[in-house]
Amino acid sequence: MSEREQPRRGAYRVFYPVSTRWADNDIYGHVNNVVYYAWFDSAVNRYLIEEGGLDIAGGTIVAFVVSSGCDYLAPVTYPEAIEVGMRVDRLGNSSVRYGVAIFRAGEDTACAHGHFVHVFVERASSRAVAIPGGLRAALDRLAA
Repeated sequence: MSEREQPRRGAYRVFYPVSTRWADNDIYGHVNNVVYYAWFDSAVNRYLIEEGGLDIAGGTIVAFVVSSGCDYLAPVTYPEAIEVGMRVDRLGNSSVRYGVAIFRAGEDTACAHGHFVHVFVERASSRAVAIPGGLRAALDRLAA
């Protein structure tokens, strides 16, 4: 897919609803770019917690973000209902690259799309470890 091509909803496996907030808008009248990264982070971690059993508070394995990026294709504003779509683009031994996109609720083309990379580490040492079985199975279900 070219950088400026608008991804379609069918390219993503799971969606999480989000409502824009008044505070999300910037001086230009649209949602500020940093908010998109918060939406990506929230959707990915929600999936890992709910579907993969990740224990963010007390687990011995955690996921660190090591790379992220986003292409903005159409502005999102307040008030709007949006959805964060996600998929797995690459699943390695200790890392995963997600494809993420922002859609207006019910629309087929993305307003923004990007990537988000996690490396799974042992909490105490911060050293990379193999992705645990339950998390790997959940991530396999999102493979593009």
